[in-house]
Amino acid sequence: MFFFYDYYYIILVLPAIIFSLVISSKLKSTYRKYSNVGNARRITGEQAARMVLNYYGVNDVNIVPINGTMTDCYDPTQKVIKLSEGVFNNYSIAAIGIACHEAGHAAQHAENYAPIRIRNTILPVCNIGSTLSIPLLIAGIIFGFEPLVWVGIGFFAFTALFQFITLPVEFNASRRAISVIESNGLLTFEEKIGAQKVLKMAAMTYVAALAVSLAQLLRLVLRFTGRRR
Repeated sequence: MFFFYDYYYIILVLPAIIFSLVISSKLKSTYRKYSNVGNARRITGEQAARMVLNYYGVNDVNIVPINGTMTDCYDPTQKVIKLSEGVFNNYSIAAIGIACHEAGHAAQHAENYAPIRIRNTILPVCNIGSTLSIPLLIAGIIFGFEPLVWVGIGFFAFTALFQFITLPVEFNASRRAISVIESNGLLTFEEKIGAQKVLKMAAMTYVAALAVSLAQLLRLVLRFTGRRR
């Protein structure tokens, strides 16, 4: 009866999922709002990202356009900042904030930022954990083998740990972005506020994802320890 009548899911996980959906909705509306407001200097996302790279002395990173909406990312393996259609050649406030944020990630890797090193260290275990945690948990329950259950829960815990370590990485990239925006006058004060709102909501999606993982982890621990009594 482990997966049925799961009150812990209703009490713990469901509220976290609802919170995540609310944050995702707010991010989309905030992005949509500030994607329709251009910056006074008519700087594109690509130009803004390049300014951040120059500010941190990063000269070996390319900036390329990619398809999609809010698909922006930095690929450290190829040293490429990939900016979506609404960011690369766009003058919007949202585009500037997002582009500078991704360039902030490039600066982190160039400086060997400590949370990046930690995250990369546990990444292999997290990749394994995200794939094997639930199958191991189910197998342990089916065969009544308690150690296997705890191995599955442990792997799931590493996934939550990875998301936790991701938080300072994301918040630091945003701080770097806003710092360069301010010091180089890329946006006016009012425009900067809009960019901050976009970045704040984007960062909150990582907080929401962590909340869901922690709620799920606590649910698994409580459900398993509860059925042993």
